[in-house]
Amino acid sequence: MSATVGILVVSHSPKVAEGAVDMVRQMVGDEVACTGVGGDPAGGLGTDAAKILAGIESVWSEAGVALLVDLGGAEMNSEMAILMLDEARRGRVRIAAAPVVEGAVIAATEASAGSTLDEVVAAAEEWR
Repeated sequence: MSATVGILVVSHSPKVAEGAVDMVRQMVGDEVACTGVGGDPAGGLGTDAAKILAGIESVWSEAGVALLVDLGGAEMNSEMAILMLDEARRGRVRIAAAPVVEGAVIAATEASAGSTLDEVVAAAEEWR
């Protein structure tokens, strides 16, 4: 079986990230690597590039990783985390401009069909 695209949900709230991942699990199952990260280093609302990097690593796939982010700070810290990856991996991580919950479910559904990273991101972004 070929690798499937991993999904990472990045939210300012750990509970929102956890809830979005729970939706993915209930609607798509466990065949796609999916996790969520949220909260600042002190445990409050916010995001943290180191947590995001660890999240990328936890769902890493040679097929790539699609990120769903909730607000501008999550996108900025996600971009920083991507830059922290080695150069060979950076091109296989993309941030989808899509709603967090709906985008994560659609991205995971597309990934479960064996779609490419570009196809997974496009499907999530077309939801609107």
